[in-house]
Amino acid sequence: MNFQKIFFFFSFILTVHLAFAQDNAYKVSAVGFYNLENLFDTLHVEGGRDEEFTPKGAKAYTREVYFDKLGKLARVISEAGTEMTPDGLAILGVCEVENITVLEDLVKEEAIADRNYQIAHIDSPDERGIDVGLLYNPKYFAVTNMVATPILMFRSDSSRNFTRDILLVSGKADGEELHILVNHWPSRGGQDAAEKGRNQGGELNRNIIDSLQNINPAAKILVMGDLNDNPNDDSVAKYLGAKKDKKKLKKTDMYNPYYKLYRKGYGSTAWRDTWSLFDQVIVSGGLVLNDPAEGWHFYQAKVMNKPYMIQKSGQYKGYPMRAFSGDTYTGGYSDHFPSYVFLIKKS
Repeated sequence: MNFQKIFFFFSFILTVHLAFAQDNAYKVSAVGFYNLENLFDTLHVEGGRDEEFTPKGAKAYTREVYFDKLGKLARVISEAGTEMTPDGLAILGVCEVENITVLEDLVKEEAIADRNYQIAHIDSPDERGIDVGLLYNPKYFAVTNMVATPILMFRSDSSRNFTRDILLVSGKADGEELHILVNHWPSRGGQDAAEKGRNQGGELNRNIIDSLQNINPAAKILVMGDLNDNPNDDSVAKYLGAKKDKKKLKKTDMYNPYYKLYRKGYGSTAWRDTWSLFDQVIVSGGLVLNDPAEGWHFYQAKVMNKPYMIQKSGQYKGYPMRAFSGDTYTGGYSDHFPSYVFLIKKS
């Protein structure tokens, strides 16, 4: 890249940021996703698989540990997106939460309490007892409807293998309708059934998107989640149909801005010294092909990986600073980094 191109690029970025920050020419909204790494409460639920997350369980999961973990997560959430909007995340999808109670405790944490986050949540039938959910700042978003769609997985004996539902939350953001699909697809582990489950997750999301676009082809839709697959895997690229190239995008297509970040080496979680970008926010053509003067428009995608969120030593050096190493509470944040996108519109 020559000097003139470098100068033009940084001049453009500076101009846009100044417009956002000083001239109020644009409104900015941050929408993200965060895997909260086994956010359980300390109580055992009869029939649940949560014994290890109790004071007498393997992880010695006391109220002190629980509230320390809540405080750590709240710090990350409080800072996400604030580089472009002082109120941070207007909308945040989450996964690996045991129930609505842990989210109610989370939003009361001092670091984010003044945002008055509200909660959209429906219990999933997942066998580990974990759900997805959505936090939203009522100053910027109002929920009008939510519905859960199951991913139907079966074992070789035809018994149901329960996993997390897909949560569709619809609402109004500054008067505009947004549809948000929150996902936590089946984990990897060498099982063909899990891969089929992720492919089914992509296909189900695409079916829901089609139904929304049948009503409004320019519908503004965001698909987010810990997909347990990378942007180039079949579940995302083929079954969901998330495109990597904005230039070839059609109005009813989905665009995955995390493909380019993945190709550049960005990751949101690591395993055996390999980075994966499982945590993605994918946007519809209705958010990409429109002009910001017409309403909310996709601007930029990010992975939040601040230095304090990174493990400095030990087995997981360089990885996201996880809350647990085996059964030992390490005082970290999560084994995933959060991802978020900025939407802009002319004031």
